[in-house]
Amino acid sequence: MPEAVLTEVSDGVAVITINRPEARNAVNGAVAQGMAAAIDELDARADVRVLILTGAGGTFSAGMDLKAFLTGETPNVPGRGFGGLVQHPPSKPVIAAVEGYALAGGFELVLSCDLVVASEEAKFGLPEVKRGLVAGAGGLLRLPARIPYHLAMEIALTGDHFSTAHLQAAGLVNTVVPAGQALAAARELAARIAQNAPLALAATKRVVVESRDWDSAVAFERQGEIIMPVFTSKDAMEGAAAFAEKRAPNWRGE
Repeated sequence: MPEAVLTEVSDGVAVITINRPEARNAVNGAVAQGMAAAIDELDARADVRVLILTGAGGTFSAGMDLKAFLTGETPNVPGRGFGGLVQHPPSKPVIAAVEGYALAGGFELVLSCDLVVASEEAKFGLPEVKRGLVAGAGGLLRLPARIPYHLAMEIALTGDHFSTAHLQAAGLVNTVVPAGQALAAARELAARIAQNAPLALAATKRVVVESRDWDSAVAFERQGEIIMPVFTSKDAMEGAAAFAEKRAPNWRGE
């Protein structure tokens, strides 16, 4: 039986692929466990700076496997939530490479990522209300923070599908490409990010994510706690030296 989640690493970029194309990459227990294991490993690897999440067979993910749900199988992992991702994303930047459908939990996986590259033919939505369910894997929490309130409400309350163009106009999609090109474009974006210092990348993502909950009176203090170790790192010295010597830096992640 094929593995539910595949991984590959090249040039500092790791690709995680949900590999259930026969089920439109619906998330079952095997996918959730496989995703959690992959993230644990890849987030700890020194040779990985950026992650890409995608789906096999021309579809990102149709969400929770309802057939598995009916049998009592859980698509959640303790501490990580749905798909082994939504409650505890990795510290490294994650790009969603979306082809086909990203619906329900599949859309919520996208919303757990930091950047989105999507096919012009992709479709997004939170159809849980059409099934008597609620988008409880982060969709209702993250979507209003990413796009205008009224559009978030329309997506959540109608359960309809929305186009890549619609969501790009709302600021949710970074790059739109022809069908079949999402992963290639995501690799290009990841390569641009992976050129940068790993400690700086992790600290930058952490500040952007966590600062939404900071009071303005303590924001700079909290930021300082995260970024000052970066300024005193060997990579910071290397970055300055490489600039002065007009050469590419040799990052060590320390």
